[in-house]
Amino acid sequence: MKRSLLILLLVCLATLGVYAQKSPVDEYDMSINTGAGAVPRTGQRVSMQLDNKRVEAAWLKQLNEKFGNKVKNSKGVVTMDGVIIEEIAPTPIRVISKVDATPTGTTVWWSIDLGNAYLAKDKTPVQWKSAEKYLKDFARMMYREDLVSQIAEAERALVASQNNHMAVITKADAIKKDIEKNKARKIEIQQMLAANAAELQQFNNLIDANLKEQEAARGDIVSMRVALEAVKDRMNKIE
Repeated sequence: MKRSLLILLLVCLATLGVYAQKSPVDEYDMSINTGAGAVPRTGQRVSMQLDNKRVEAAWLKQLNEKFGNKVKNSKGVVTMDGVIIEEIAPTPIRVISKVDATPTGTTVWWSIDLGNAYLAKDKTPVQWKSAEKYLKDFARMMYREDLVSQIAEAERALVASQNNHMAVITKADAIKKDIEKNKARKIEIQQMLAANAAELQQFNNLIDANLKEQEAARGDIVSMRVALEAVKDRMNKIE
């Protein structure tokens, strides 16, 4: 059992290692409702094969920890005005971001206004690469956290299996002890039955002896009656 679980753990880790490298970033246009209608925006999107809610919570946590009250979240659309992301640009930028669920996982999309241009693969290649790395780093962090979670879960399952294995062994030991007790009890009962049989034989012997004593006693009675009658007869003959 322990060996099987270890093999399963290794297989899971190997599988996770394969898909953990899949965090493609592509250029993607998305229409965002700004209140005056849906405005199409060119942006950047990273795809992850991870749970949508977990990714969204982690993305918001990362942004809030770094930019605090500049992060505005309205129905899943995150906006940040005048923030500086050193990894992308040294000057304040405007960011609009959204996390969406997909059939295979989750995407994190953002559109960045650099001040003099919008982030685009062809128009701002340097900033594009920097932003791409930022999203990929986030995706790698999420995959690492997911991997740690998977390992912890597998370790818990292994510990539970080991505990169950020990419980089964303990149960087997208890059953073996019960079997030994049963054998000892059987021997004890057999000895008691043998003693009982001997005692019964002794009682039967006593009964046989008693019957002989009764027969002897009856003979004595008969003899005494004969003797008594003889004495009486002699007394009747006295003149």
